[in-house]
Amino acid sequence: MMHYFSSVISKFKRKRILVIGDIILDRYIQGSVSRISPEAPVPVVVEERCFHTIGGAANVAHNLSSLDSKVIQVGRIGADTDGRTLIQDLKEKGIETTGVFVDKNIPTVTKTRIIAQHQQVVRVDREDCRACADPKINDKIINFIQKKIDSVDAIIISDYGKGMITSNLVSFICSLAIQKGKIITVDPKIEHFNYYKNVTAITPNKKELENAVTDLNFQSDGTEILNIKPNKLKTTEDIDIAAKQILRLLEPDALLVTLGEDGMRLFEKGRKPFSIKTQAREVYDVSGAGDTVIAVFTLALTTGADKKDAARLANLAAGIVVGKIGAVAIGKNELLRAIKEM
Repeated sequence: MMHYFSSVISKFKRKRILVIGDIILDRYIQGSVSRISPEAPVPVVVEERCFHTIGGAANVAHNLSSLDSKVIQVGRIGADTDGRTLIQDLKEKGIETTGVFVDKNIPTVTKTRIIAQHQQVVRVDREDCRACADPKINDKIINFIQKKIDSVDAIIISDYGKGMITSNLVSFICSLAIQKGKIITVDPKIEHFNYYKNVTAITPNKKELENAVTDLNFQSDGTEILNIKPNKLKTTEDIDIAAKQILRLLEPDALLVTLGEDGMRLFEKGRKPFSIKTQAREVYDVSGAGDTVIAVFTLALTTGADKKDAARLANLAAGIVVGKIGAVAIGKNELLRAIKEM
């Protein structure tokens, strides 16, 4: 297995991936707490370190580039300092940014996390989630995807619900990808599950799967679609029933459900569910783990790996990144070392 996975990883450098989604700048303020503020019953965090990383769909792209693949980023930023910072960081990581468009009507999405003693105290978000603040941006994105589709091996949709991913855009991408025979995978947003029909794979976590059941369960006239109770995915059997029903309804080739400390569970058309135990040793921060999962899973599929082996490799990668603080990318050498330690 070690030699097989090493062979799969060696093929990553020949792959080109188009990443479409919400681009986010993640800021972190780390410090310590020794007292409570006299102004309000809140801790006073003494800043010791401040840094930023690229997040959202940009973190998916970062994971891909760190694994030696060629990446084309598609998304939007605001006409502000944070947007310029994102573009600079993407370019420094070798990610193509010609598909990132400036929308002057919205700010760049920014999340600022304040952390004390490895514990997140508060998060401050700056965003405007309008789907199309500038109508011309959507046209530019569609034209760009049409021009690039033939040159890529796969498309990843990274939906963080910040307005970039719409039903019309996903419909266009899926139709084009199917026509061109391209792999298309989706890291979903809870409210958008009904967008993701006929894709190669969807990679929800357990909470996203639970809420997807609620979102998809009833038609507008109140007719029940899924034969399951919403928000009751407490057992493996509950998860299996929900996943199989979503497979039936949305018809992806596969559903890869991430379950935190319980690992992953892979569902494919006409096959029994497949469980994978977690590889995490220590868990400091799960933010960005889903980005790593979809990046590694998709890359493995482009090399010809089957979905079980692609999921195993993605699970191994996720076990590494949750041991770090922040949404960080996994490096090729880190993944190879983890394979040797299996």
